[in-house]
Order: sequence, then C-alpha cells, then structure tokens
Amino acid sequence: MPDLSTTYLGLKLKSPLVASSGPLCKDIDKVRRLEEAGASAVVLHSLFEEQINLEAYELDRWLSPNEGFAEAQTYLPDLTEYNIGPEGYVEHIGRAKRAVGIPVIGSLNGVSTGGWIRYAKLIEEAGADALELNIYYLPTNPAMDSAQVETMHTELVAEIKESIHIPVAVKLGPYFSSTPNMMAKLDRAGADGLVLFNRFYQPDFDLENLEVIPNLALSDSRELLMRLHWVAVLYGSVKADMAISGGVHTAEDVVKSMMAGAKVSMMTSALLRNGIEYLEVLHTKLVEWMDAHEYASITEMRGSMSRQSVADPEAFERANYMRVLSSYV
Repeated sequence: MPDLSTTYLGLKLKSPLVASSGPLCKDIDKVRRLEEAGASAVVLHSLFEEQINLEAYELDRWLSPNEGFAEAQTYLPDLTEYNIGPEGYVEHIGRAKRAVGIPVIGSLNGVSTGGWIRYAKLIEEAGADALELNIYYLPTNPAMDSAQVETMHTELVAEIKESIHIPVAVKLGPYFSSTPNMMAKLDRAGADGLVLFNRFYQPDFDLENLEVIPNLALSDSRELLMRLHWVAVLYGSVKADMAISGGVHTAEDVVKSMMAGAKVSMMTSALLRNGIEYLEVLHTKLVEWMDAHEYASITEMRGSMSRQSVADPEAFERANYMRVLSSYV
C-alpha cells in the first residue's frame, strides 16, 4: 500500500486529506466523524475579528448605559445563532482536542491586530496544534495603495508570530499585484504555511427589494485550476508549507494538488455535498490511483508538476494564454 503520510506546519499527518474551516467543525460529534472517516487534521471554523470587537463594544455599552448601540451591529450575525462567541470558541478548541487524536487547528478571520494577539494566545493555551490566520480584506478606499494593503498583511503575521509559539498558517485571496511577491513577503514575515486561496464571496442584488444580499455557492473542481497554477509557480521559492483550499472534490484533485507542490488538500464543499463519509471514498480512490500509476508515496509525487519540474515552464506563463486562445475552434 502506498504511503499517504505527509507533514504540514511541522505536524505529521497520516494523509493529505484535511477538513478545512467550515460549519462541519462547529460540532464536536462531526469533528469525531471527520477523524473516523479519514481526515488527518481539522481546521476549526473561524473566530471573526468583528466578534472580538463586538464583545469589547458590548462590555463598553454595559459600562456606559447611556450610549446607544451602533447601527453597525445589525450588519453582524447574531452570535447566539452564528457562532459561539470568543470565549466559547476557545472552550470549543479544548473540547475538540479532548475528543480526537488528530491535529486541531484554530482559525482567526480578520485583518488588523486588535484583539487578535490576545485570542491567538488563548487559542494556543487551549491546546490548538496550530493557528490559521484567515485574512479576508477587501480594500474599497481608492486612496489605499497596494503597498499599504500588503503591509497590513505582513505586519499582522509578524506580530502574531512574535506572540505565540505554535505554527501559523496564512489563508488569503489571490488578488495581489504580484502573488509570488506577496507570498514571499509572508514567508519572510514568518508564516509557517500558506493556504491558497480564500474564496471571494461576492454579493448579489435583490432587484425586488433593491438590497445587496449575501451569496454563497459551494465550490467545484473548476476552482482548483487557479490554485494549482500558483502553488506550482511558488513551489521551491518559499520555505512555508503550502495547502490548497477550494475546488478539491476528487482523488484526482488531491493528486494534482500534491503534484503542484502542496503538502495537504483542504476541503469543505465536497464534504457538505457528499457527506463526511466521502473522505473514505477519497482515501480509497487515492490509494487506487497511486497503485495504478506506481507511486510509492505522496512525497514521491510532490512538486513533480511544478513550474521548476516540468519540461515546459512557459505553460505557467503568458505563452499559455496565447495557446489557449488559439486552441478554440
């Protein structure tokens, strides 16, 4: 049987199949089922920067009863329905660690330092094996240039790294002037891992009520291609471990992720669509594919289709753009 083991953030994993941050990880019983079905690690659902800020605002409001509660509160989900709150999140990590034997990775979602350092420390103290910084920032101010945006990201990573001792991965979107340069900056800032990529959830318009409404659709394998491209380009040029998140739905998707240069393949949409037990199917088909193609281990295939390994590296550059356009009949 081929060796599926890998390492990610210094953690030894039995396979590259990792449950990414999502609703399945809110329930301890589901976390147990993820482990039983074959997940080698879980990234818990995110604690949002807005929740930390809201907790502080609530405290201030109670200390100053004459102050009105900001209208901005209505734009945030009800914490009792959406999430378990900052302190409850830390407790959830402790319960998850006691419930399973696989690594449990905490997740913080935001962009500024604020209360992050405090909660990063609490997440570490609760027993998390690593921390994923899920940076979801959409600049809308035309006066903010790309250098300012990139500095916000790198300073956040550097400050968190100085504050805790567990490994830190950074999950972010692909929309930078130079993706390789940005990833290299995060690598130098101390990131132990790079999770490519965060999905950009674009709102829709309700034409009847003239409202901007949230819109979420599960991913499919077509979203994998952009992630394969950048992991293959970055492989060998950054020290940080790379994870692919978004578009991983089949055993072939996992193989492609490894060949591009990723250490793990993270998934949520595939499990929401097919059920937690789908991990068992992926594991079986991954073993079958590796046997059929005579791969002895995941390590053997890693990076074999990266830009530095293929015979034609121009396939990742502008030449591919011209070939694609000229190939359509």
